[in-house]
Amino acid sequence: MKSWILLLFGWLMWYSPMAQQFTPNEIYRWKQKAANTTIIRDNFGIPHVYGKSDADAVFGLLYAQCEDDFKRVEMNYVEKLGRMAEVKGESAIYDDLYTRLIIDSTAAMADYRRAPIWLKRLLVAYADGINYYLYTHPAVKPALLHRFQPWYPLLWTDGSIGAISTGNITVNDVKNLYGNTKEMAEVYDPRKFEEISTGSNGFALAPSKTTTGNAMLYINPHVTFYFRPEVHMVSEDGLNAYGAVTWGQFFVYQGFNEQCGWMHTSNNVDVSDMYIEKVSNVGNGLQYEYEGEQRKLKPTSIRIRYITDSGWSTKSFVTYATQHGPVMGKRNGQYISVKSSNRMVNGIAQSWLRTKAKGLEDYKKTMELKGNTSNSTVFADNKGNIAYWHGNYIPIRDTGYNWSQPVDGSTAATKWKGLHSVSEIVHIINPASGFIQNCNSTPYTVSGSASPLKYKYPAYMAPDGENFRGINAVKLLSQENKFTMQKMIDVGYDRYMAAFEVLVPALIKAYEAGGGISDSTIKALKEPIALLKKWNYYSSNESVATTIAIEWAQLLNSNIRKVYVDIGEADQVTYTKYFAANAKPIDLVEPLLRAISALEKRYGKWNIAWGAINRFQRINNNLDLSFDDQKESVAVPFASALWGMLPSYNSRSFSGTTNRYGVSGNSFVCAVEFGTKVKAKSLLAGGNSGDPNSPHFKDQLVMYSKGIFKDVLYYKEDVVKKAKRTYHPGE
Repeated sequence: MKSWILLLFGWLMWYSPMAQQFTPNEIYRWKQKAANTTIIRDNFGIPHVYGKSDADAVFGLLYAQCEDDFKRVEMNYVEKLGRMAEVKGESAIYDDLYTRLIIDSTAAMADYRRAPIWLKRLLVAYADGINYYLYTHPAVKPALLHRFQPWYPLLWTDGSIGAISTGNITVNDVKNLYGNTKEMAEVYDPRKFEEISTGSNGFALAPSKTTTGNAMLYINPHVTFYFRPEVHMVSEDGLNAYGAVTWGQFFVYQGFNEQCGWMHTSNNVDVSDMYIEKVSNVGNGLQYEYEGEQRKLKPTSIRIRYITDSGWSTKSFVTYATQHGPVMGKRNGQYISVKSSNRMVNGIAQSWLRTKAKGLEDYKKTMELKGNTSNSTVFADNKGNIAYWHGNYIPIRDTGYNWSQPVDGSTAATKWKGLHSVSEIVHIINPASGFIQNCNSTPYTVSGSASPLKYKYPAYMAPDGENFRGINAVKLLSQENKFTMQKMIDVGYDRYMAAFEVLVPALIKAYEAGGGISDSTIKALKEPIALLKKWNYYSSNESVATTIAIEWAQLLNSNIRKVYVDIGEADQVTYTKYFAANAKPIDLVEPLLRAISALEKRYGKWNIAWGAINRFQRINNNLDLSFDDQKESVAVPFASALWGMLPSYNSRSFSGTTNRYGVSGNSFVCAVEFGTKVKAKSLLAGGNSGDPNSPHFKDQLVMYSKGIFKDVLYYKEDVVKKAKRTYHPGE
């Protein structure tokens, strides 16, 4: 009874829309933590947080994050709580229902109560840091959350941008099932298509490939801009981690300490499965079949609160679950349940403990927690080790099934059989080739000729295919054996677009063949084709061919844009080559005519340089980015990594704009060398602060557009030399 009352009290605490009053005891505790914590802001506004304990460092980090962008800290948790409709209104009801089906706040509260003492201290410090910020900044008006609870991080135990996996069940599936609608269920998977799919690159170099004989790591997540700031956390408990932290989380997600570094890349490892349930409605309610027996579907009542023009309203649902998990869709008359693990204590424990790893053996111990459900890892350390693991949390399954499709839920044959050990997953340590790369591509080319062998692993373990970034990375890392840090950065910023090496020759051939193409089209495309014939497939601000090629390729078959593929599907490279070889001439040429016409309509001419229309602009801190052609912006020579370019810059035009503006791609980028002392250079999209009035709102914008890195200030003596402000939280 006591635990039930505590859970109810916790639920009421987070659900109340009214601001909470902070108690004198809380305020006293916060001030004690503030006295133990010092924040030093350097010349780029990066917070270097020094705490007496790990918990003090977490307290200071969250306080500093709120100083930089409280709005993004708050909204990340509004989303994970399944409360977006309380901010956005009725349109977000089914997004919230989707989240509530797979992320159980009651279970998160229970996990907090059972958490080990060391972790509970960090969770309390997380909430204290945010709440102390709100206490000391009464002018800040939260959109919804006036008090943060220490169990919130247990809703989101992975730092990935989309650390939720439900097979390919979508919000529309949930809406169709529980809202009795007929929305299109087969929508683009956000991971598979360019505008939302952002991907990442990670490189590791062995001592044999570098001029200094030190291992190097290249950290290059591709995420939506301003999703992660750059931070530094230090404590007297042995913490000294630098890198990128996702807003509102308390661990460095992609970064390094003095002994080692870690870079996470998204993959398509199967970590969740869809089950076809045989549901029937009998006299005593809904039942499903399992091993010839009838079992009751478990009902759950979910109430979604939402804001309207006239006040608050609620929508109630009765949802169902089987032994596999929540029933989340109905396709072809069949009910689909989802088995997944989208939050776990081991996940957040692993996320923290790896930041204190002292090298390869330590890091491998953190991997044994099997808490990383959404990422692969590229690793390097100061002993010269480099390593790669394709995933971490991987259920053991019967290989006779295609697990990328819904499987029969009525038989025990489709039951998960535990988790694979870390030694069983696709991985490589210290490959003979001396390098590791992963660009959201197959692990079977991760180290060139020294890569793991595909036949040794079950298909569900690595269905990922090849992409053009992966091809480009292997080529560049293979041919150089005297890497400096700058040479590694140069590889990371290589602007060659390998996809056009396949597509453009096919276009030219189709144009010259002329089959079914009108004389007027031949004439209209004469000059654009001539430019493409001379193009070297590198993008630049001055290149007209880049503009033409990208505007054209976006109109081609959508399958050439797939980065993540499932079992049995052709990968991006295979499909692009097939398309180029088999497309009818009109299928290649007609889209070029449309692209040229669109450019002429938009800009008054087709022959416009890429940098003139591909811009980087930061004019406000809206969560939904907005742009203005009449305001200052800078030219960017980069393009989408989709086409094989290693530095990613996804841009598009918006309602009310003519130019294309970047929304995602390279965010925090860092090159690290592990010698006697660690050395690093970094770059961040725009700037570290979300405040348009801050000098650090866009002080890295021009640097970003040119790929100019800054020196990382890791050691305190260097931080102090560049210090612009030193203070305790609350001052």
